[in-house]
Amino acid sequence: MTLGASITPEGIRFAVCSSSARRLWVSLFDDSGAREIDRLELNPEGEGVHALLVPGLGNGTRYGFRADGDYAPERGLWFDPNKLLIDPYAVEVDRPYQYHWRLAAKRNEGADTSSLMPKAIAHSLPKPQPPQPPLFRPGGLIYELNVRSFTMLHPDVPEAQRGTIAALAHPAVVEHLKRLGVSAVELMPITASIDERHLPPLGLNNAWGYNPVTFMALDPRLAPGGLSELRDTVAALSEAGIGTILDLVFNHTGESDRLGPTLSLRGLDARTYYRHMPDGRLANDTGTGNTVACDHPVVQRMVLDTLRHFVRHAGVDGFRFDLAPVLGRVDGTFDPEAPLLEAIAGDPVLADRVLIAEPWDIGATGYQLGNFRPPYLEWNDRYRDDVRRFWRGDAGAIGALATRLAGSSDVFG
Repeated sequence: MTLGASITPEGIRFAVCSSSARRLWVSLFDDSGAREIDRLELNPEGEGVHALLVPGLGNGTRYGFRADGDYAPERGLWFDPNKLLIDPYAVEVDRPYQYHWRLAAKRNEGADTSSLMPKAIAHSLPKPQPPQPPLFRPGGLIYELNVRSFTMLHPDVPEAQRGTIAALAHPAVVEHLKRLGVSAVELMPITASIDERHLPPLGLNNAWGYNPVTFMALDPRLAPGGLSELRDTVAALSEAGIGTILDLVFNHTGESDRLGPTLSLRGLDARTYYRHMPDGRLANDTGTGNTVACDHPVVQRMVLDTLRHFVRHAGVDGFRFDLAPVLGRVDGTFDPEAPLLEAIAGDPVLADRVLIAEPWDIGATGYQLGNFRPPYLEWNDRYRDDVRRFWRGDAGAIGALATRLAGSSDVFG
């Protein structure tokens, strides 16, 4: 059963999953996204899915969800129909997220948030691309880069294109990467994210993007051309023999702790989408205030659907998973054979992709370097630290450096 906004010859079928909400609606907006023109209740279809086919709608429709039920944050229930919620399966949003205190207001203490929220845009996805073997192979050079800063000041890139995904396909940029011998670029998060609440009062922004709201929709500042911009850039890099790896954040969202904003998953069904402690508090294995419940079947499906989305419709070569032990936590404990890790590695669409784990989080038993099973590769902080010690001239650093350059058999043997 497809979730999100599915465009059909009859109209758009909206579907969202919530096992705790009593009522769910889709809010439809005008072409500017400023005015709500209709609010239609979704119908329960079983297994927590609520859906509705709305005739006459098509590409470009702007929408959001609303949910109602108990409001008891101490029990993981945050329902408030005044909060407009982004579809977890949104493939595009019409503007960047901006933090506002009203997004975090308690029920009955804040006005409707639709004026503060981006709207999801329904789109027919491009035809899936024929699968191609990943260009990158272990042993090649991965260039990790922040899309915005990498080309923001590049004199050869047209000014309007600087700081975007499209700029990575510019001949001057491609030639630079080739001169360096880059095998693959690893793009730091490019999905739409929100600033943490302490940043706006300081006049600061989160430049890195590690604070997503949902997992598929690209940040419109980085990809003004939407998914096709990513697909075209991946193709151009591939033509030059350079693979593309996406850094994805499935371990937490920008809804933060109990004082954070209600933007999507929290307002739809926080008890399904986030891990909670036995006393009802949000688990915090990430240091951000919440932890995505990657051992829940609904979340596992969402992660797999996201990965397939970027392979089928953008042709990416692989993924780097931020705080990857969260993906392998079952009832809070890391398991290298966790269902989600096994499902990714065994999925027909994903099995041959490059899969790189950042092998630590801040939860109990969170440091798991060397414990991810093949085909997962791992970021090795022991290598990083020992190379630094060598260049600093620390005593005894030469032997450690030799071990790292030889493949860190003490960790991976």
